[in-house]
Amino acid sequence: MTKRKTKSTAQDGYINLAARIGQGADNLATQGQYTQTNMTRNRQQLEAAYRTSWVVGAAVDAIAEDMTREGVAIQGEVDPGRIDWLQTRLTRLGIWRDLLSLIKWARLYGGAVAVINIDGQKYDTPLRLDTVGKKQFSGLRVYDRWQVVPRMTEFDPATGLPVWYDILPMVSDNLAGAGPGQTAGQVTVHHSRLIRQIGIQLPAWQALAELYWGESIIERMQDRLQAFDEATGGAANLLHHAYLRVVGVQDLRTNLAAGGSDFENSLLSQFRAMGLSQSAAGVTILDSTDVFNTHSYSFAGVGDLILQFGQQIAGATGIPLVRLFGQSPAGLNSTGESDLRMYYDNISALQESTLRDGVWKILQVLYRSEFGEVPPNGLDFDFVPLWQMSAREQAEVAAIRTNAIIAAYSAGLLSEGIVLRELKQGADENGLFSNITDDDITDADADSLPPAPVPGARAAIAPEVAAGAPGVAAGVPEIAVRAAYSGFARLLRLLGR
Repeated sequence: MTKRKTKSTAQDGYINLAARIGQGADNLATQGQYTQTNMTRNRQQLEAAYRTSWVVGAAVDAIAEDMTREGVAIQGEVDPGRIDWLQTRLTRLGIWRDLLSLIKWARLYGGAVAVINIDGQKYDTPLRLDTVGKKQFSGLRVYDRWQVVPRMTEFDPATGLPVWYDILPMVSDNLAGAGPGQTAGQVTVHHSRLIRQIGIQLPAWQALAELYWGESIIERMQDRLQAFDEATGGAANLLHHAYLRVVGVQDLRTNLAAGGSDFENSLLSQFRAMGLSQSAAGVTILDSTDVFNTHSYSFAGVGDLILQFGQQIAGATGIPLVRLFGQSPAGLNSTGESDLRMYYDNISALQESTLRDGVWKILQVLYRSEFGEVPPNGLDFDFVPLWQMSAREQAEVAAIRTNAIIAAYSAGLLSEGIVLRELKQGADENGLFSNITDDDITDADADSLPPAPVPGARAAIAPEVAAGAPGVAAGVPEIAVRAAYSGFARLLRLLGR
């Protein structure tokens, strides 16, 4: 005897079949589902949206502009003159301009690459930083995903991404030479010579279908964008119907059914005369049996509806209204500062996760190309934060920080070297003491070493020392007090007090 297999199903969530409430209860909500539009693959539609819709343009451009707007602060044991020169070359070579284009087209199309141009080197060979010679780096060339085809035959084991990228012949001619062994109009580039950006990262199978590119940001916000455009377009059309005038004509239907052309011509002549009289003297001329009524339309609530659709677009793009639409924040005591701070934090996260590796590679190549030397081990950079303090705020922060450091030094808790390190560390925040060098810190460390103790040297404290160092306990060796006092005076001179 065989047992009958019973099929059991489990469903989570609330459902009421009698009231047709819940998922699977044969209601309207049950029939809803998600489907792929694959708008990312429709290049012409994306370009049409970017060219004609200012909302799409702002959504694509805003984050790209903010990621590259302030540049980087180069750090490390590098001569300040060289740091200034590197910053100048980043601008003159158009590096920030090209990185801006790279991020823009990656967001619009779902992917883009920037080729690192090193004169005299073959693009189909791995990039070795130690082979970059002086004056070889000539900038970047940006290509979107429709100009570059990844070869799906070999993948980098570290990243899982394609190793080789073929630049289409129609756009490869503006690359700085195809290199020996490559035919004209065809350039194959090794992935190590590329800075790669994508739009929205996709799951594994979806990414494979897109040749490991990402998704355009327009595809995810497409339905919200259409709702916003229809709402604003509909509101504009309502203006033509804001004030309707209705005229009732006696026996209109009967006369039109009879098909008399004389009646129709006389009716049209009547309304033309009515329009002229209304424009000239504001008088409406009608037959005594005609009826004339006016209807006005109320626009109450239309603005709130458009604002709600705009907020949905802001949420879809991750850009606050004050940045995306240039709209002043509404509400009591609302300044939009918290929205911008959160947005700037998101920009900082994007810079660190998607842009840092590319900028680091550019700095390594640029240093070798400009100075013909290997960069120092400490060469590094930080993205300059978008949120900047005002001059007054910087001065207040600098004063509070400096006074706290001097107080700790006066109490004998810090040495001169540590004081200089603390002051220099705050330079990025308050803009002061940035010229303190490592040699200054080393000299301060040497000067602040305590002198060798003298046996039995417990002479009385000099009056001028005691006057300048209140609270000194009795019996403290004079030589120690003099050392502390002289160090404090030297620090004050250094700070310009």
